[in-house]
Amino acid sequence: MDNRPIGFLDSGVGGLTVVREFMRQLPHEEVIFIGDSARAPYGPRPAEQIREYTWELVNFLLTKDVKMIVLACNTATAVVWEEIKEKLDIPVLGVVLPGASAAIKATKTGKIGILGTPMTIQSDIYRQKIQSLSPETEVTGLACPKFVPLVESNSSQSSLAKKVVYETLEPMVGQVDTLVLGCTHYPILSPIIQNAMGPHVRLIDSGAETARDISVLLNYFQINRSRQAGEVHHQFYTTASPAAFKEIADSWLEQAIEVEHVDL
Repeated sequence: MDNRPIGFLDSGVGGLTVVREFMRQLPHEEVIFIGDSARAPYGPRPAEQIREYTWELVNFLLTKDVKMIVLACNTATAVVWEEIKEKLDIPVLGVVLPGASAAIKATKTGKIGILGTPMTIQSDIYRQKIQSLSPETEVTGLACPKFVPLVESNSSQSSLAKKVVYETLEPMVGQVDTLVLGCTHYPILSPIIQNAMGPHVRLIDSGAETARDISVLLNYFQINRSRQAGEVHHQFYTTASPAAFKEIADSWLEQAIEVEHVDL
């Protein structure tokens, strides 16, 4: 047993899609989440900057004595997950491998699409992971640089969001039967993405898949929180406006949360 919290980090609010699924599956575990909305999106940034910012978030979580860190950000996972995993003596999980594995299981035609930030697509990490597990699979990547700003500005329900999503996805429509939402912000846009792609395309939420893997790791390392440990106290931090973060988080997590501002 280990009653310490689990740390989650993201470039902004997108990682809440992982946290939501995690809290649903493991309601007795405690969450500490930090979203770097002040510097979002990470996707268009150079790799070295993404690496530096991600380490700042990791070091913040380490001050909170977490027992595991989840990089709830595909861009950070693509750039720096391997390095962080090597350097820390607690488990570190990224969102790419769980999403890649789920896509392989889901596809019927062997044609998988990946939506991601420019850096995630440029890194080619999803294609590499998928084809290392299933070499015959055809993988098509599409960078969606306008998606994260829509979510961060709480415009995911707007007519602008619909227009941007439909226009961006046009090259992918009819090309794949399985589509990986390779950025944790994207599930917030999933109703529009599903409509744009059509009902026969299966969407894979890499964040939800990651939540299942967290459960497996907790069991493997025997670091589950005791069910007798008392009430859980989740903590949420943002580098930008707590009010803006809270508005999105309350709606997405379907509960009122407390959010603190933090300067890194």
